[in-house]
Amino acid sequence: MSSFGYATFGNSTPGNLLTGFGFYEPYWLVDFANACVVLHLVGGYQIFSQPLFADIERWFARKFPESKFFHKNHTLKPLPMLPFKLNLMRLVFRTAYVALITGIAVLFPYFNQVVGVSGAITFWPVVVYFPVEMYLTQKKTESWKTKAIVLRVYTMVCLIVILYAFVGPIRGVIVARFS
Repeated sequence: MSSFGYATFGNSTPGNLLTGFGFYEPYWLVDFANACVVLHLVGGYQIFSQPLFADIERWFARKFPESKFFHKNHTLKPLPMLPFKLNLMRLVFRTAYVALITGIAVLFPYFNQVVGVSGAITFWPVVVYFPVEMYLTQKKTESWKTKAIVLRVYTMVCLIVILYAFVGPIRGVIVARFS
């Protein structure tokens, strides 16, 4: 949605497309839309944070090999046909981590620019590089085959585009910080 706003309004696109044009009523609708945006961002943030979560959980498991808090999975059956396993350490750590980082991010007076920087940093490895490398590994594609070369050139082109795109949010953070 924000790319359509930018395509339409250019640099004068407001940070909040819901209220940036004076649309404040009905209040409940704006509040509901903002709650949906928060829910979407928290879920997406957790997906993009999976590699970090895995590393930290692995470190805790090695550090405390005898602890049931880190190793025991509890089976929950909310519905008889839908059992799932819950690890308390994962529940507590992931929830606390996301809440803490979200709280810190909201404290920034220039939240949109910080989100832009984090998006620029995480987009290329998670959305382009890792999937391409996983595909090449899973398919056991040889390094100098046409498909491998084309996919690796694609990842490098995307990296160059993302590096150029990274300049915008950095400039936004600097301008917001010193204005």
